[in-house]
Amino acid sequence: MSKLEDSAFRKILDVNIMSNHWLSQAVIPEMKEKREGTIIVVSSIGGLRGHEKLGAYCISKAADLQLVRNLALEFGPYNIRVNAISPGLVKTDFAKALWEDPDVLEKRTKFDPLRRIGLPEELAGIAVYLSSSASSFTTGQNFIIDGGSTIV
Repeated sequence: MSKLEDSAFRKILDVNIMSNHWLSQAVIPEMKEKREGTIIVVSSIGGLRGHEKLGAYCISKAADLQLVRNLALEFGPYNIRVNAISPGLVKTDFAKALWEDPDVLEKRTKFDPLRRIGLPEELAGIAVYLSSSASSFTTGQNFIIDGGSTIV
């Protein structure tokens, strides 16, 4: 963080926080009118703990979690539910450097309960739940989908 240029930090904040703010502001007026709606923010387990190389990313993901809580409080009276999904390491292009190298992957997953990284489709169930009426009494929450990595 100490060597991160302001412009790079600003870009991370814009991509990970401001975009969620802007998208929420775009859909909330119609949701308020209908008196219902669901917003799901994709955060990260990085928002729950620091990281020596990804500090700005972790800060932005922690801010996403607070955005979720605040939006849930503000718009709950309109029956608008706001929740977050915080994945752990998932096999995506974004995380390719962490799973492409077998040595890095083994080191990263060695102590995780499932001893592997997730697949994108393993996040679908929680997204479906949060989008459905099954979660009608769920708001302001963060769902950690990380194969147990945050418990070790």
